[in-house]
Amino acid sequence: MDHFVVTASAARQRTDCAVVGVYEKGVLSAAAGDLDTRLGGSITRLVRNGDFRGRLGETLLLGDLKNSPCERIVLTGLGSRDALGRKQYRKAFTAATALVVKTGATEAVNYLATEKIAGTDAYSAARCTAEIVAAALYRIPDLKTAKKPPKPSLKRFGVAADRTTKTRAERGLADGQALSAGMAFMRDLANLPANVCTPTYLANAARGLARDHRSSVRVKILGEPEIRKLKMGAFLAVTQGSAEPVRFIVAEYRGGSKNAAPIALVGKGVTFDTGGISLKPPPAMDEMKFDMSGAASVLGALKAVAELKLPINLVVLVPACENMPSGRAVKPGDIVKTMSGQTVEILNTDAEGRLILCDALTYVQRFKPSAVIDVATLTGACVVALGNHLSGVFANDDSLASDLIDAGKRADDRGWHMPIGDEYTEQLKSNFADFANVAGREGGAITAACYLAKFTKELKWAHLDVAGTAYQSGAHKSSTGRPVPMLLEYLLSKSS
Repeated sequence: MDHFVVTASAARQRTDCAVVGVYEKGVLSAAAGDLDTRLGGSITRLVRNGDFRGRLGETLLLGDLKNSPCERIVLTGLGSRDALGRKQYRKAFTAATALVVKTGATEAVNYLATEKIAGTDAYSAARCTAEIVAAALYRIPDLKTAKKPPKPSLKRFGVAADRTTKTRAERGLADGQALSAGMAFMRDLANLPANVCTPTYLANAARGLARDHRSSVRVKILGEPEIRKLKMGAFLAVTQGSAEPVRFIVAEYRGGSKNAAPIALVGKGVTFDTGGISLKPPPAMDEMKFDMSGAASVLGALKAVAELKLPINLVVLVPACENMPSGRAVKPGDIVKTMSGQTVEILNTDAEGRLILCDALTYVQRFKPSAVIDVATLTGACVVALGNHLSGVFANDDSLASDLIDAGKRADDRGWHMPIGDEYTEQLKSNFADFANVAGREGGAITAACYLAKFTKELKWAHLDVAGTAYQSGAHKSSTGRPVPMLLEYLLSKSS
């Protein structure tokens, strides 16, 4: 998609399609008013006749326009003028874009960005434009044999700004495009079936990123012999029931100064999770192909960073495996030794994400990172606590948690600061090992984070539990691309 900024008024700018807004009570946006004058009041007449009421997200396509610089107009409802904020702007423009892509327009311009939108400037309005257009054009990589529907005609999408804010808008479009590329990369990986997106497939996807960005990205893949040599006993315990080869992905992005400490991202890469011997119930088990969403998200963030050539150093680690039941699978009650030397009693084999992450969190310490963020679809308990709207943010450093939550607010990918503490860690006590991998139902998301915290005492560390936000179920079952927006926004803030 080619994005651009226009500074001419809607009444002067030639385009296939102009997206303009109408508020409730028939109030036209500035661009709609400009076009209405050019069209002899036709938009005003539509509103007066009750054909368009300006309800938030309402849309109407106008064509066959005379004396107009645009071939089509998409009207979108902005709701109350006093309530127009970023959330309303996103909803209105998302609805409008869905209509635009159904037309034969090859080019369109978003004039909603010139309205007064609370909490939004030219940069964020333009960035939203690129993100929403990309989301509208995204198609799941399905394996259907039927003939594919034709691709949308849309090739170029502009955003309106004035001359003083044009540079900021252009930067917003660039950041939005890079973010969209990272989100699409994540979604493509997560949406694939587990018999395609195996640990080896994930490793090859990481190698592809290195090929695409030879000057800045370096990738190393460790197999079982190397992982065993590192004494990653918890990681190996999870994978021992599967026939799929285990992979440990180590990716480095070098964009900052040679001596600058990197930021590290660690993503859970369980490409399919049956629960192991602690087998999950059959309903919705197919969704466990999304259990590698943490891995996909950190690789997506890496792609976005490389596209933008950010002046930072970044390390991305992905322990990738399957969790399967078999005669060789780890059993409840088994005790394993982690890379850190600590022993763990595995009371529930379905609490496997923390087992592979703990060894990765020990490994990451060799890079002496300035901060470490792990991302995982870790617990159903987090979904119970926060639903599908907010990601859980846990940290041993309040400033890091605050930075991530602030980044999530700016990126419209929100998280909520959850607690960790000794009273929860006490629940992990074991009679037979240093600690257990589960601590009962109460506070399950918190005790899972407390387990990980045992391996991060020397780190500035945060944990994102994205079990409720990384994918959606039901008729729209697919990856959401979250939390790539939060991660990239955090990394942008650290690179400025």
